[in-house]
Amino acid sequence: MSTYYGGEQRRPSLLVYVAVALISAMVGGSLVFYGVASRPELFFPQGTPPGEEEGEGEQLSPEASIVPPVTKGGDSYGTIIEIAETIGPAVVGVSTRRQAYDWFWGAYEIPGVGSGVIFDPEGYILTNDHVVHGARTITVTLYDGRQVQGELVGTDPSTDLAVVKINETNLPVAPLGDSDNLRVGELAVAIGNPLGLELQRTVTAGIISALNRTIQTEDGNVLEGLIQTDASINPGNSGGPLVNGSGQVIGINTAKATQAEGIGFAIPINVAKPIVEELIAHGRIITPWLGIIGGTVTREIATYYNLPVEKGVLVAEVIPDSPAAEAGLRQGDVITAFNLITIETIDDLTGALEKAKVGERVQLTVVRQGNRLTIPVILGERPQE
Repeated sequence: MSTYYGGEQRRPSLLVYVAVALISAMVGGSLVFYGVASRPELFFPQGTPPGEEEGEGEQLSPEASIVPPVTKGGDSYGTIIEIAETIGPAVVGVSTRRQAYDWFWGAYEIPGVGSGVIFDPEGYILTNDHVVHGARTITVTLYDGRQVQGELVGTDPSTDLAVVKINETNLPVAPLGDSDNLRVGELAVAIGNPLGLELQRTVTAGIISALNRTIQTEDGNVLEGLIQTDASINPGNSGGPLVNGSGQVIGINTAKATQAEGIGFAIPINVAKPIVEELIAHGRIITPWLGIIGGTVTREIATYYNLPVEKGVLVAEVIPDSPAAEAGLRQGDVITAFNLITIETIDDLTGALEKAKVGERVQLTVVRQGNRLTIPVILGERPQE
């Protein structure tokens, strides 16, 4: 053994040999102790180690696994393997072709691919709007390799959700869960086609990393209330299910962070359920409409317009023949409450409208020239763009 210092070779002293021998003996003893502690059967093949009677200490059942078992109704439902085997057949590939135009080449078609999940035995498939938006043709690839034509039932770009239908029977169906009861840290399993149909029904697992996240997509759409997970999600996973430990779909995978790894987002299934019902019933989302153009009152706006309040929604314009116009709202009114719920920002008003229904009679609290008024409004349906 030689040690080098600045290129000069020196012979070690006798003390060095003695020190090395002592250290080697100590390390060897430690390794033997570790081996006995971790693998006693290698050293005591005839029975238990001395000093430890059979039956003592923590006993693991044959079913024990690194992955905690998932339960449903108190009964064992399986592990990630069982989730993949149960939900995997209900996950489909969604291939599209959409037309584009180039000034030099003219019209041409762009292929696309994503994922979807069968949630109804009648052949209804839940996926993302951005997977099927503008598609001229939709081809659905089933778990057994069959490729069938898909029909677009309807889409909702504001939530990035869409429903496609296929005319097939005896289809595997994934059960829908309850995303309102999710807890940070619980198991999350993503199933989809991350890089196209060549890698169909890829299964990745992680946890629920956070709840109620807000992101802005590449097309400028803002998605709110999302589930964040570290289960690997890639572009082809879009539209595929995020599954909980009970084997229930609790989200629809929609996006991943481009600036970091291990950050993906899914639309909560409780957000999707009413959207799906409307798309199946009407082919579109029927949104309640008030019929104003307004903005959040700030201290600066209140001072500039000499408003008697510093919070609320200032009505900048009332659209003719709208519910607001018929109810008598005026330019310059400040909406401060919606069915007795305080309104401080335009987001508050938008959120209240989203929870209301077309044809519902609501009470608006309005401040007009210093006077507080209650104005009843019958909500209409938002005109189609």
